Amino acid sequence: MLALAVAALGAAVWLSFRGFRSDPAGPRRFALLAFRLAAALLVLVLLLEPGIELRAESRVRARVALLFDTSRSMKFPASPAGPTRADELIRWAGQHQGDLAQLAGRFQVDVYGFDRDLQPAELGRLPADPQGSATDILAAVTSAASSGTGGRPLAGIFVASDGTDNAELSQGLSPAAAAELRKLNAPLFALPVGAQALKDLAVEKVAVDDFAFVRNQVTVDVLVTARGFSSIDVPVVLRREGQVVAQKTIHVDGSHSKYEVKLTFVPDRTGKFAFTVSVPVYEGEAIAQNNARSFVLKVIRDRVRVLLVVGRPSWDVRFLRQLLKKDPNVDLISFFILRTPGDDPHSSQDELSLIPFPTQEIFQEQLKTFDLVIFQNFNHRPYRMSQYLDGIAAYVRDGGAFAMIGGDQSFSAGDYAGTPIEDVLPVSLLPPGPTAVDETPAQLRLTDAGRRHPVTELATSGPQNETLWSALPRLPGLNTTGPLKGGAQVLLQSGEGRPVLVVGEAGRGRVMALLSDSSWYWSFVAAGAQQGPRAYETFWHSAIRWLVRDPALTPMRVAAERLSFEPGGDPPALDVQVRGSDYGAAGGAQISVVASSATNPAPRPMGAALAGPDGNARVVLPPLPAGAYKATVTAKRADGAVIGEAEDAFVVAPASRELIEAAPRPDILQALAEATKGRVIDASDALATLPWRDPERVEVGQRTSKPLWDNWKVLVVLCLVVGAEWTLRRRWGYA
Repeated sequence: MLALAVAALGAAVWLSFRGFRSDPAGPRRFALLAFRLAAALLVLVLLLEPGIELRAESRVRARVALLFDTSRSMKFPASPAGPTRADELIRWAGQHQGDLAQLAGRFQVDVYGFDRDLQPAELGRLPADPQGSATDILAAVTSAASSGTGGRPLAGIFVASDGTDNAELSQGLSPAAAAELRKLNAPLFALPVGAQALKDLAVEKVAVDDFAFVRNQVTVDVLVTARGFSSIDVPVVLRREGQVVAQKTIHVDGSHSKYEVKLTFVPDRTGKFAFTVSVPVYEGEAIAQNNARSFVLKVIRDRVRVLLVVGRPSWDVRFLRQLLKKDPNVDLISFFILRTPGDDPHSSQDELSLIPFPTQEIFQEQLKTFDLVIFQNFNHRPYRMSQYLDGIAAYVRDGGAFAMIGGDQSFSAGDYAGTPIEDVLPVSLLPPGPTAVDETPAQLRLTDAGRRHPVTELATSGPQNETLWSALPRLPGLNTTGPLKGGAQVLLQSGEGRPVLVVGEAGRGRVMALLSDSSWYWSFVAAGAQQGPRAYETFWHSAIRWLVRDPALTPMRVAAERLSFEPGGDPPALDVQVRGSDYGAAGGAQISVVASSATNPAPRPMGAALAGPDGNARVVLPPLPAGAYKATVTAKRADGAVIGEAEDAFVVAPASRELIEAAPRPDILQALAEATKGRVIDASDALATLPWRDPERVEVGQRTSKPLWDNWKVLVVLCLVVGAEWTLRRRWGYA
């Protein structure tokens, strides 16, 4: 509308000019044109409504943000045998009081402490014992830039830190982080604290799977960082609960800072184990805590490796061997003994298809590679195996599993009385004789222990389970034995009370005695009686799982609440479940805990508790220093008799990398400064003299507006001008 009004006024002036072009009286024409132009200008002033604004203005000071690292890594020494980094920072702040006061005279100074988060701080009260659990420099810088008072412009940021970022900048300054810093539009000045303490050797990273398979090679990937070393050979050692299982040596020459190491080992038993990867602590290192890292590895079975040694082929052998061969979880090695060392084939060895029984290779070189050894109707004497029986007994006591199946060449009939094998069997043996085998048919029935034991659990219902066993075909005969040994349990017996199936433990291993070579009746004969082979298959699968200590069938269990506990946090705690040898709840059992670590392999008492009526208990251990621990829990009855033992492993280690990757990182601070066009400063530099960005900014306080057009004088002048033009126009004959 203003544009249309201006156009209309211009047209009026132009039309007046055209009307006066033919007039010879030039002065009159120009006078009227001047009056018309003055009227148009006055009308335009009224339309624009001009005025005067009076403002009270003041200059606004820019803001400087001072950021001080308050994370735990600042508790490490700033130099070998020197004060901590936090103390060094406090000393710097004290020395620069005058400098900081001068800076505050030019800028608004905001002081912050930062770790994982940003928090306001006082320059004179920086913590000497910082407790921040992590360091996030980029988040602190961006938060400080967006904070502040009064919307003041940012003149720059000052960061005092050791640079040990364990968040986004842990791997260096990424392009995204650099772009975020450039948005600040202000320089960053960094003061490295502890940058001179660069001599440090650290196990920075350990990568390994959560679980491994027994007797399968495990590879542990280790990343070692070295700073401040010129030329030295460093051993990298992997220990399992104090025992060295793998070791390699790396050569540190100063040209690199990171070294990748692969440590391999083969676990020989199942369970949960605590491992520690460590490097030596050398003189002059600023940090010793990061020279070792611990982890927990669960070792499980991919397949159960079974050694089956058979005295002669039989139906019982055939059924058991077929069952084991078709089980995908079983790796079966079986030997049929068809030829003794005394046999004379009247031919050379090269012409024979039957090889001699490889006793030395199996029972000396390969014995520990098996989870379960089964002697099925096998007599050791014809094969000159007496010298190997000690090794088999030791294998069982060390945690192996052993089962002996009856027959006319087994137990007493196999000349095992008085041998080391008898020492580990759950039954005592009689001297060889005609009574070694009783051929009286035996009808099976469960004992009280058998009703609760997982080996003889054919059905989940107790009465149904007992009915299934009593309905199975009778066995044609049994081996005879002497009295049971302490801790042995009879799970199956004949109607006359003769033991049929006896289980027990020897040292850390488990043993089973099946006093018959006719368990195949439970498959073939039972199938003929319309019962099917299910009982046979279920029994042997359960027996193997129990013998090799399948965790699902362990009567006593212990589990740490977590795999890793924080030093100085909640103390480690163990959940314990105690069952007796009969698998009933052991209420009121006395539970004691001992634990060992890689640095202190000797077990130390750690706690005790009483099991509740349900056999469960929770044991809280005392606070422990960082490291890997193996806890052994023992449960006893009120009379002191041992119910059982169980083990578990856990780690006490910082959850964050703050205390692990604690070496100074001046390179990160340098990258931050370069990205913002700032620089890294020395401890002697004065902050007030740094090239801060000092943008000119004016803040308006009070303002007053006075209009110029809203005045009667303007209207009077307009009326006079228009009236004068009209009067002259009439007098001079133009209207």
